[in-house]
Amino acid sequence: MKDKIKYFPITAFSIVMGLSGLAIVFSKFYHMQWLPKFLYDGLLFFTFGLFLLFTFLYGLKAIRHFDEVKADFNHRIKINFFSAISISFLLMSLAFSAFWPFLSMLFWWVGVISHTILMLHTIKFWIQHNFEIHFMNPAWFIPVVGNMLVPVAGVDFMPNAFSFAYFAIGFFFWIILFVIFLNRAIFHHQLPQRFIPTLFILIAPPAIGFIAYMRIAQSWDAFALFLLFVAYFFVALLLFLYKSFKKLEFFISWWAFTFPLTAITVASVVAYQISHEMIYKYLAFILLTMTIITFFIVSWKTVGKIRDGEICIEEE
Repeated sequence: MKDKIKYFPITAFSIVMGLSGLAIVFSKFYHMQWLPKFLYDGLLFFTFGLFLLFTFLYGLKAIRHFDEVKADFNHRIKINFFSAISISFLLMSLAFSAFWPFLSMLFWWVGVISHTILMLHTIKFWIQHNFEIHFMNPAWFIPVVGNMLVPVAGVDFMPNAFSFAYFAIGFFFWIILFVIFLNRAIFHHQLPQRFIPTLFILIAPPAIGFIAYMRIAQSWDAFALFLLFVAYFFVALLLFLYKSFKKLEFFISWWAFTFPLTAITVASVVAYQISHEMIYKYLAFILLTMTIITFFIVSWKTVGKIRDGEICIEEE
């Protein structure tokens, strides 16, 4: 058991990101009267329990094996996943907003403060270390995604200028990192197998950016459509790249499939709410079906790995 705690992965928080995203999807569909409420309630508290469990386990790892946590925090790839903790707080804030607003506000403040610290530290880490281009992968977008999540609930707790500041930072770094990633993907070696599923993270910044912009500006305008259609473009691109995902060995990074799919599903519901154009409703249901199928596959694979004792082991 001690060894399992020692090697408990920081990437486990991507599971919380995915499940809390799905809980938010169920919440949106319930409020549109498209799905029953028990799906939202059940998944919300299951995800909350899992979030508490993962926080406890990684906290225990920090107490018993601080050197391992320090190594994760100074790892060229794993450092990006620490922002998944703060993003989990922000997503739990959104998931609880309709159920328990006070708890939602507490989660949001913890998420904002922790994400700001982690985001600034991560960017400092990028600047102070010399990276070869092959170290760049879509996991670098995780701190950016967190910035764009801040306004989604933040407009209810702080002035719009506060929310827009985080949106602007997130949008700025999304564009820069995407250009770097495109250069890496086209002109350099292919992504390692375990990072191919993280290509789905490309969907998240424009999808969440669209939702955040609608919360801040409340304007169905050209910029909103730009963000939404860019997100749809990445969904279509990944469908065309389906051969890259065939016969992949399962890693926890497969959970990178889940959160971006929930983000574009919610974005489609928001687009329908505002425009009342049926195409967005149809897209929301198609994306929900894809998301649920993905969750079943990834959950089944994860349970299999746990059963075989292949989770929480030393990684290369």
